[in-house]
Order: sequence, then structure tokens, then C-alpha cells
Amino acid sequence: MNYSTLKKSVALSLVALTGVASLAVAQDAPATTSATKVFGGRGQYRTWSIGVHGGVLMPVVAIGGSNDFNKWDANLGYGLNIRKQLGHSFGLELNGTRGKLSGTNEGITSGVREFETELQYAVDLRGVVNLGSIDFLRRENSVGFFLTAGAGMLAYAPKVTLSNGTVIDWKGKAIGPADDRHDAKDYVKGFYIPVGAGVKFKVSERVNFNLGYTMNFVDADNLDGVYAKGQTKDKFSYGYAGLEFSLGSSAKPSLEWTNPLATMYDELKDPTLRQEVEALKNRVSAVEKSVEDLKKDTDGDGVADQFDKCPGTPAGTAVDGSGCPLPKPAPVETAASNVTGFEKIGFDFNSSVLKTESYPTLDKLSSVLRENGGKVTVNGYASSEGTAAYNLKLSKDRANSVKTYLVNSGVNASQVATKGNGEANPIASNDTEEGRIQNRRVETARN
Repeated sequence: MNYSTLKKSVALSLVALTGVASLAVAQDAPATTSATKVFGGRGQYRTWSIGVHGGVLMPVVAIGGSNDFNKWDANLGYGLNIRKQLGHSFGLELNGTRGKLSGTNEGITSGVREFETELQYAVDLRGVVNLGSIDFLRRENSVGFFLTAGAGMLAYAPKVTLSNGTVIDWKGKAIGPADDRHDAKDYVKGFYIPVGAGVKFKVSERVNFNLGYTMNFVDADNLDGVYAKGQTKDKFSYGYAGLEFSLGSSAKPSLEWTNPLATMYDELKDPTLRQEVEALKNRVSAVEKSVEDLKKDTDGDGVADQFDKCPGTPAGTAVDGSGCPLPKPAPVETAASNVTGFEKIGFDFNSSVLKTESYPTLDKLSSVLRENGGKVTVNGYASSEGTAAYNLKLSKDRANSVKTYLVNSGVNASQVATKGNGEANPIASNDTEEGRIQNRRVETARN
């Protein structure tokens, strides 16, 4: 393939791809961008693209290094690329390039005078890192820089001209070591590493214009047909310009031009999200109010109003867990000689446990029964709090507590009968706490 043929091929390829892209854009003219989410995944973007490029191939690289020829030529190169964008800043690209390389040794009177290498193909898989747009903080990005690096295979056929005019074409020739021999239809195969950089311009939602430069490091010293340094490796560069066309639904934006900061800003400003935030604020306010209500204690007795069954307790009154005043202890008989054993025995609220202050009365009653015999009936009573059925059971428990004490002190169980009377026969008003304290009692009577 000669130089003019290469130029025609590149021109036709550019025209054809430009026409296809224009048709695609025209068909998708009413392009609308969907509402993308920060964590919505790649499915909400266009991630595939195809491109064509053309430029200049040279047997040197920008960073310098040793070369087998002291003058290099610039030749036409061209190719195609297919890219899959994996994120807004990184993608994988399959790239292919064709063309030729050439150079001369000016002033050299012996040895190799010039070379020309046909590059049948150079195909590689490279990573593409977007460095961010120069207007990254703006709503729409239109210019971006990128770096590339990868690995690939190339096939080439050198042709050298000696200083005496002899031309040696590697196709079908036994040139170099035995393992480099190949037949006329073969090209030399080799491994290479491409490293490059470039800048891209957003022409439209579908089309990018790319400018780039790639340095290709070949794992061989025969790219130019000369084993000059033995341990050195050949290299070549490719400066190019190209068009890239985004594939996929026009309703989706292109991932490579995505501005994550702008997307996050849009998401935070989304009306639906703002409504959710306001609703959350209202729920938090309601919870805070409920907590304040739980802490409210109007009468200052240490029990919150929501749990206070006896609101309005006077200041300084000792209360139980439900906010009701604790019962006052029954008066204690101070003169033991006046105890007859038949005095009333008091109990605390909702309790059938004997109080220590009742022991003198019970001890006296036990003594009377053990010494004189006879029988007694123990009548249990309760105040009016709670249900009648519960108070009946509580009164029976109180009577049984007295009987248990007497039996444990030596009284015969047959001498003591028990009866629960519940709320019956109150001896004081159940409307006041003082009256209810007197009604929580046990009375004993001779049979």
C-alpha cells in the first residue's frame, strides 16, 4: 500500500463515519437528558463509542533515546478504536493502527542507508483515564484531558537499502537470526506497550474531536530492519486527530462527560428529595415533642404526667411509681401492756405483707390462743382501688398472712378461720387516702 492509497483510505473512512454519525444524530434530534442519580449505575448513561483517527507515524518518541537512523520521516497513519466507559474517569479502549515508518542515515557511506517498514497492524487494549475537564465545576463539560496506557501486538515488514543501493526486503528473506526467518506472506510479529496523552473536545452530544500523541515501545530491535545495538529496543510514535461517536439511546447522557459534582448538586436540589427531607424534619420534631411530653412533670413529684395516676400531688408528698402518695404508717401502740391482741392490723397499698408494727398485736393474740384456747375468725378487708374481684382476693391474702403468722408461732391451725370481705364494711371513707389507709386492714373476732 503506497502513500496516496493510504490518504485515500483515511479520507473515505472519515467521510463514511461522519455521514453515519450525522444520520444518527439527525434521527435522535430531540435528545433529552434523563435525570441521573449519583449512585444510579452505568445503566443510566451511554458507555460505548466508536472512533476513527488519522495522523503521523514516526520512528522516534518525544522522550528521546537511541535510534538506528539519524534522520526520521513523518508518514501517514490511520486507524479505528472502540471504547467502553466504565466510569466517568476511566474506560477501556481497543485500538488499531496501520501505516508505515521510514528513516535515513545521512552522511553514512557504508552500512544501511535507509529503511521503510510497512506496519500491517498495531492492535492494543489500553486504559483511558480522564483527568477532568478544564471547566469541571461548570454544569456542562466540553473540554477534557486524558492519559492512555496498555499492551498489544503488531505485525510489520521492514525493507532496508544499503549504502551500495542494494535493497533487502524482509518478506520472504532470511535476514537476521534463524528465528527471525519468515515466508513471503508473513509479517514479523511483536509485542508493544503504548503510552500516550491527549485532549478531547465535545462537538455535540454524539461527537467528540480528539487530539492525541502515543509513544509505542516495541519488544524487539528489528522494527527498522537493523540490529544496531543488540540489547536496545525500537520505538515509534503516533500523533493523531480523530472523531469519536457515542452509541446508545439519545435519552441518556454520555458517561465520559458526566460531571459527578453537578449530578450530586442536582440530586440534592431535587424537589422530591427536598420534600423527603422536610418530612423527615417534621418526624424528628414530632419525636422531640413526644420526648418533651414524656419529661413533663406538672406537680413536680418526680413522675411524668403521662404516667402520673394521681396528678396534682402536693409538693413534698412522697409518692410511689404511679405518682400516688405513699400510705402513712399505722399508729404504733407504744404501751405493750395495753395490747389485747384484737386490735386492727393495717397493710400497705396493694400488699398482703405484714408490717413489723403489727407483730406486738399478733404475738399477744398468739399468746391468748395458746394459753386460753378458743377460736377466732380473721376477717380481711381492702380499700376501693382496683376491681372488686381483685380486692376480694387481696383481702383473703391479708387474712391468710395473719393466720400463717399465728400458726408459725404455735397456734393450732384449727383455732383460726379466715374470711375475705373485699371492699365491704369500710370503716372510713374511700374518697380520701386517710380513709383508704384505715380500710386496708384485718380484724379478728372470737367465735
